[in-house]
Amino acid sequence: MVILGIETSCDDTAVALYDEKKGLLSNVVSSQTKIHQEWGGVFPELAAREHTKNIFPVLDKALKDADLTLKDIDAVAITVSPGLIVSLVIGVSVGKSLSVLLNKPLIPVHHIEAHIFSIFLTQKVEYPFLALVVSGGHTEMYIINDFGNYQFVGSTLDDAVGEAYDKVARALNLGYPGGPIIDKLSKEGNEVIKLPRPLLNEKGKNRFNFSFSGLKSATIREIEKGIYKKEDIACSFQNAAVDVLVFKALDACNEFNLKNIVVAGGVSANSRLREKLKEEAEKQGINVYFPPLYLCTDNAAMVAYTGYKRFKEKGETITVDFQPMAKCRMDRFKEYLK
Repeated sequence: MVILGIETSCDDTAVALYDEKKGLLSNVVSSQTKIHQEWGGVFPELAAREHTKNIFPVLDKALKDADLTLKDIDAVAITVSPGLIVSLVIGVSVGKSLSVLLNKPLIPVHHIEAHIFSIFLTQKVEYPFLALVVSGGHTEMYIINDFGNYQFVGSTLDDAVGEAYDKVARALNLGYPGGPIIDKLSKEGNEVIKLPRPLLNEKGKNRFNFSFSGLKSATIREIEKGIYKKEDIACSFQNAAVDVLVFKALDACNEFNLKNIVVAGGVSANSRLREKLKEEAEKQGINVYFPPLYLCTDNAAMVAYTGYKRFKEKGETITVDFQPMAKCRMDRFKEYLK
């Protein structure tokens, strides 16, 4: 069985092909990062225009890289939620068209679910495990009992951690995206400011929730003072953000008796997060799994693979009248598919 995966939830146009026997055959991503840099973030209408321009060349390259034609495809998997609606509709429309043209099943994929299950493309992880999803648009934790069986644990109450990185980088005039830039710059600095760790010791209803707006604002206030070097600001900010992520993830593992953590999303590429979480988890006998860097950011390999699992294990498909949704929590995705 060969699955064609399409991902256009934000600003990356991606197509991949996954074979259940041979594994990943191709994974092509067209990034719009340089286009959006002058805006300091993703400009939705511009992203949609670029998806329209890039989707068919990316599809063509993915097929050529896999040495396949459209006739070799057994099903089409598409990201349907969450994401920028103007971006989602491009991939969904192309997926629907291919499904009708080829008379092949159309498989819905949840973007966060795909990030989490991308780990299985390169590693085996035993259920149940805690999934920590960290990116520019999401900061969430789920207990993954099995494919399709998810328990929501917590999420950010305001800014996603990646969004905070971008806004701090913008205040420092470092460019976009902020995550990789701050990560690199922080290695040259020291933690000269003890910035707040929001909700770190929260014991009530927000015990497993996150909040990065206050940390972002506190960091920007320090930047505006003009006292500290950029690398020291970057180090201080990153240490605070990572401390919160690590503490919350391990606290959830201890509360729910979990011994495995999967970290997914763009911020899972952060070197300090990888180092600190593995170090602290090892002390508690907890295993931590990070995807390889090419699977951290948005890609279609994760969509093709997750689509394969949904079709193979659940037999779930959609019809061409199905509509994408900008927001949908992963543990409620099954309700959305009904």
